[in-house]
Amino acid sequence: MRFQYRPRGVCSQLMDIEVEDGRILDVKITGGCSGNLQGISRLLKGMGVDDAIERMEGIRCGMKRTSCPDQLAQALKLMRDEEKI
Repeated sequence: MRFQYRPRGVCSQLMDIEVEDGRILDVKITGGCSGNLQGISRLLKGMGVDDAIERMEGIRCGMKRTSCPDQLAQALKLMRDEEKI
């Protein structure tokens, strides 16, 4: 399943996520800190959705209430809840 998410309150502009059988196959993030987000994307490949949410949810960026990893966790939660992955 493919899912597209527009994050809020962060520098990144678009998150494209591909999940199959509860595992993350691919993540592409447009905008934001390129090197960091490429690293996060690679680390997530093969990880279970619930594990990824648990590890990233609540991370903050500086004084912001959210971060790109937190927004990615929110996207995965939305995806999981809508599609029951």
